[in-house]
Amino acid sequence: MGFSYDKLWKKLIDEKMNKQGLQKAIKTTPRTIAKMGRDENVSMEILGRICKYFKCDISEILEYRVEENNDWSKIKR
Repeated sequence: MGFSYDKLWKKLIDEKMNKQGLQKAIKTTPRTIAKMGRDENVSMEILGRICKYFKCDISEILEYRVEENNDWSKIKR
């Protein structure tokens, strides 16, 4: 399981914006942009800034993907 920012990268292409432009627009660090490039977690604050900048819903920039090889039986209930 994991989150994917593929929708965000497509939005950047559609908006003719690069990652550095996004970084400046939302006032974040290159490290944060790099983390998103590796589909790693970033703060809700950052995601909120992106949504505010693009005037969009979080589902337009972030997607949850379920891995098919998960063994859910190992999760404690």
